[in-house]
Amino acid sequence: MRIKNLFKKFTPFFLLNGYHFTLAFLGALIYGFPSKKLKVIGVTGTKGKSTTIELARLILENAGYKVASASSIKFKIDKEEELNRLKMTMPGRFKLQKFLRKAIKAGCAYAILEVTSEGILQHRQKFIDFEVVVFTNLSLEHIERHGSFEKYREAKGKLFKECKKIHILNLDDENAEYFLKFSNDQKFGFGIDCKLTDENRKLIKANNIKLFENKISFEINNIEFNIDLPGKFNIYNSLAAITIARSQGISLEICKKALEEIKGIPGRMEIVVKKPFKVIIDYAHTPDSLEKVYQTILKHKFLHTKLICVLGSCGGGRDKWKRPKMGEIATKYCDEIILTNEDPYDEDPSQILSEIKSGIPNTKHNILNIILDRRDAIKKALETAKQGDTVIITGKGSEPWMCVANNKKIPWSDKEIVEQEIRKI
Repeated sequence: MRIKNLFKKFTPFFLLNGYHFTLAFLGALIYGFPSKKLKVIGVTGTKGKSTTIELARLILENAGYKVASASSIKFKIDKEEELNRLKMTMPGRFKLQKFLRKAIKAGCAYAILEVTSEGILQHRQKFIDFEVVVFTNLSLEHIERHGSFEKYREAKGKLFKECKKIHILNLDDENAEYFLKFSNDQKFGFGIDCKLTDENRKLIKANNIKLFENKISFEINNIEFNIDLPGKFNIYNSLAAITIARSQGISLEICKKALEEIKGIPGRMEIVVKKPFKVIIDYAHTPDSLEKVYQTILKHKFLHTKLICVLGSCGGGRDKWKRPKMGEIATKYCDEIILTNEDPYDEDPSQILSEIKSGIPNTKHNILNIILDRRDAIKKALETAKQGDTVIITGKGSEPWMCVANNKKIPWSDKEIVEQEIRKI
């Protein structure tokens, strides 16, 4: 890992850029440029990519298509699937092209790919002919990697600049106008407010929105959707998936049937324990996503019960700016805070927690515990919780590894740890 980092540090940018571009070309060449025989859909944004992909895949399958999908949750080709154990949201160029080739052999008509800004920087999207590209939203993330928010946005924009066919945009996001400027054949928009509208853009708008504890309800063109996913953010994820389907001529009735069959997304506001108290795990690892998760829970939490959070932050020198901010947000919403290890990589885990703690005011009345061992932290949260309370464990979601020093990955599952420890109580 250190040799790799030194190579990146001392190699001129143009050589690194050429290296990544060459690998992308070779990957496509070796596997016969497979995207030319598929309709490839790319989903990018800060949050909601994996959920949008899962929802869109279900709709396309309900419409009778064989579908391949690659996300931070799993890789699926028609009926065969495996967990994403790479600790990479977007696979490398050779693996990605091989995945598309296997999709063709399985008879898939569509492939849906999660496209990251890091992947775009390394040209992993090159030599993939995208039929559709989707923008979910944008917030502060990977700033240290890109140098600024503007450069982070520019990286995402390259996907839209390269795709000349169908663009799908969240019109409620303040960055939508940036992505609207790229020329292409068809533009589709989705949202709740949808202030950015014109006659040249096809619109999917949610009306009569209702938010319940564990589900959402909304209408599109007088068709009511009742979906077993919590939170306003899942309305946006659902709208993105529906808009993908509509861009392919799939009816709202099929969308409704598919989405109303959903019983949750792994590691995304996933309820692991329902009684005597609730335990939820979620992938939230940015300040914005963390706040939305807490807000969703508190909207339906009784006043006399507590919200107990287990919170960490990723190491590896990534976005250190967000650590105190996440501590501040936890203080705002949670009654008890347990800071713990997440994915420290080569950083000192105690230092990471210290930086999160720096955002927690000393004057606040919240109960604060610092427990480095993540299993012990989860155990403490479960032992602390009383009837009616809610424990929310964030940062890892359904990830199967914890990344520690010397490039080691330890097998891990927040869900399994909860299930094991709850049996001991």
